[in-house]
Amino acid sequence: MKKLSSYIWEQKIRYIIAIGSMIISVSLDLLSPQLTKHIIDDVIVGGQIAKLKYLLLGILAIGLGRCVFQYIKEYTFDSLGSDIASSMRKDLFSHTQNLSADFFDRTDTGELMSRLKDDVDKIWDGLSYVSMLLIEVVIHTAIVLFCMYQMDARLAIIPTIAMAFCALTALIMERKLGKVYGEISEENAELNTVAEENLAGVRTVKAFAREKYEIKKFLSHNNRYYELNMKQSKVFVKYYPYFSVVTKILPLLTLFVGGKFAIEQTISLGKLSAMVEYSNNIVWPMEMLGWLTNSFSSAVASNKKIKKIYSEMPTVNESETPIMLDNIKGKIQFENVSYTKHIKSDGKDFREDDISILDNISFTVKPGGTLGIMGETGSGKTTIINLMSRFYDVTSGSVKLDDVDIRELSLKQVRTAIAPVMQEVFLFSDTISENIKLGKKNVMEEEEVKKASDSAQVSEFAERMQYKYDTVIGERGVGLSGGQKQRISIARAFAKRNPILVFDDSTSALDMETEQQIQEQLEHLKGVTKIIIAHRISAVRNADEIILLKEGRIAERGTHNELMSAKGMYYQTYLAQYGDFGITDESADNADTVLNDGNAGNLKDNTNVKLSDK
Repeated sequence: MKKLSSYIWEQKIRYIIAIGSMIISVSLDLLSPQLTKHIIDDVIVGGQIAKLKYLLLGILAIGLGRCVFQYIKEYTFDSLGSDIASSMRKDLFSHTQNLSADFFDRTDTGELMSRLKDDVDKIWDGLSYVSMLLIEVVIHTAIVLFCMYQMDARLAIIPTIAMAFCALTALIMERKLGKVYGEISEENAELNTVAEENLAGVRTVKAFAREKYEIKKFLSHNNRYYELNMKQSKVFVKYYPYFSVVTKILPLLTLFVGGKFAIEQTISLGKLSAMVEYSNNIVWPMEMLGWLTNSFSSAVASNKKIKKIYSEMPTVNESETPIMLDNIKGKIQFENVSYTKHIKSDGKDFREDDISILDNISFTVKPGGTLGIMGETGSGKTTIINLMSRFYDVTSGSVKLDDVDIRELSLKQVRTAIAPVMQEVFLFSDTISENIKLGKKNVMEEEEVKKASDSAQVSEFAERMQYKYDTVIGERGVGLSGGQKQRISIARAFAKRNPILVFDDSTSALDMETEQQIQEQLEHLKGVTKIIIAHRISAVRNADEIILLKEGRIAERGTHNELMSAKGMYYQTYLAQYGDFGITDESADNADTVLNDGNAGNLKDNTNVKLSDK
């Protein structure tokens, strides 16, 4: 993690300029009481009228000088804060992007949004306006006290005691506020998460008429956020009056004691006037202490939250000297692969559990070959893809790409070798064309986009749209049907032309005719290794090998014909999927011939003909 002090140190020259301008500005401001002293003692009391014009010109020069140096100070601090916040946000986002998939499995999107936006903004405020005022308070107070002690140490003791009291009160308030701001930051993340989830799933909420429940859920977090902010306000309101009372009493007390000294003629009227002016000058730093403590505590709490993100390290790490393959052929090997997922549950009921997902999985897919994977929900099908893409590392065994353990290859080469069509389709708020180009935006020609669209049946609906492939599809593909989104996702994978193509139940939303057309396109893809995860037998029946998973183990394996002959799980699945069409054990072979020869969508009509013929 890059410490906050490192960001500040990188900008040390600009900080020196800003603080230097501040010292000059404050020093000029505190020269005014000195000129006031001479106006009273020398001009009004002493009658030296000739000095008046020089003293007035001095006051004018002080005003102009303060304008110039105040501007330099303000601009430099503001630009410093903006630059540091921008760098922090970039570094935090980069760090988050480099974390492994397991981090995102247990971290809410709303929390990450809060860290990247709200918490960095609070640190930004702390490094610009708040830090500027804190430094100015220290410099201003030091110069005022120095001037006052130079003039009359007896009167200078009064603001010194007042400042000590205010500093002690500020420390007490900061400790109380620190804890509250930590809770506010956490609740802010929860509030963002609830809002993000509900806005993303608004159609699901409406479909189940859950608006009132979700509003109630949001309001409960909103009320908690309100209560914490009120708690913070109560702490602030409790201690702030102390600062206010001290600042009102201080000038009066200085005037009262100084007036007594003036009556006793141990201090001149000009010096008394200057001391009262200095005591008024030291008032605003005391008033600012409470507010600055409040804002500073918020920035400190936010920095702690960001440190928590930085404390997370990737669990999937690249080799220091990765092997680089010159030409990836697409051979995939799983050798006795087991994977156990470690689950952490935060909160009051903290638990750590180990859940076995895969157990002793072995298979080989030759370059250009096709592997079909079937199995019940939760049997570990998608986990095989995640391990192959090295989103997670195997617990035991090895995954090899072209006979090289993927842990010895670079992550970029492993992942760019695979064109995935995932179970959960994600489309960006961009045009159809840009979504298809994803991964190769700078090198892919429009002709390649069109060709991939034709293969994935995207052209069928894209050509009918007003702006065709330049149509913006909206966030996550809103406005498109599930099948249309799947087709764009398939086109994206086709367009990448990577040596390995992965279909993770990616035709589930397609009609039988469209699925058949895409299956035909897959058959025509030569030199591409294909892994097809599906629940439909029609999607995997032409694979070189089909494996059936059950509870993380391979229960059956073989070609379509071999598995049908074995009359095991695969055969039962076949009957379950096509049993509605009148297929029995005796007629399964005939129906399989129909499925093999023609369109699966016509299976019902063909089987009915055969049965009526009997």
